[in-house]
Amino acid sequence: MDQEQGERPAAPLRIRLDFGYDGTDFSGWAAQPGLRTVEGTLSAALTTILRAEQPVRLTVAGRTDAGVHARGQVAHFDPDPTAWAALPGRSTRTPAEAALSRLRGILPADIGMRAVAVAADGFDARFAALQRRYLYRLADRPELVDPLRRRETVVTKRALDVESMHAAAQELLGLNDFGAFCKRRAGATTVRTLLDYSWRRAEDGTLEATVVADAFCHSMVRSLVGAVVPVGEGRKGVHWPAEVMRAAVRDAAVVVMPPHGLSLEEVVYPDDAGLAVRARESRVRRTLDRSEPPSA
Repeated sequence: MDQEQGERPAAPLRIRLDFGYDGTDFSGWAAQPGLRTVEGTLSAALTTILRAEQPVRLTVAGRTDAGVHARGQVAHFDPDPTAWAALPGRSTRTPAEAALSRLRGILPADIGMRAVAVAADGFDARFAALQRRYLYRLADRPELVDPLRRRETVVTKRALDVESMHAAAQELLGLNDFGAFCKRRAGATTVRTLLDYSWRRAEDGTLEATVVADAFCHSMVRSLVGAVVPVGEGRKGVHWPAEVMRAAVRDAAVVVMPPHGLSLEEVVYPDDAGLAVRARESRVRRTLDRSEPPSA
């Protein structure tokens, strides 16, 4: 039967994946020829269980760099409905349950699949996200270095004043141009809303930064950390990172910190009714209203 005039075509089947990984032995998220990547490994596993003729294409919430970890990563893909329905075979499991079991059976130990589910209408792992939360860990004294956590903790050479670092971080919050802390890409905006940037000394004595934004540009989190470490060391004043931000150009004094201290902890999405609206909003290029001063 021909499609009735005005009737919308059926939305593609979309599957949401919630997972984490130890990024130590991966060359980042994005698939690259000849390199072991999270995307390449996960795509190969999905292609195998779905018996797909072409590699399964994934969209991810946050494209992590080489060595960066994730506990709360999210991705989606659009499988062939027939192949998806065939996953349970003769079992009574749902396709999502079968996919989760099979992925856990073939994925390497440094990727942990937490959940597989049919996504709600309008879901997009990247564009529907409201915010991403990252964690960065530092050890500033030799006795604090835990060999069991060496893959997720960066060791500094000098002791750090966490209160000064926190105060400096607070001045970076809000809607701003973070071009001073990003590797620029042609045609891409560096305007972001930094919702939280806070430092604390954890119970084990290490320093932990929580960094939350609506989105991040390339190297932004590690550069934000690198901007406040000199403050903690006493080499820069508390207001220096904000001055660098307002200049909106890369500063050689801002070190991009090592990747292994960074972990993507959580990606937050609106309720199902707000997914499509949020995805449309995220695709709009962000700019600063120059009639208003940048957020503090």
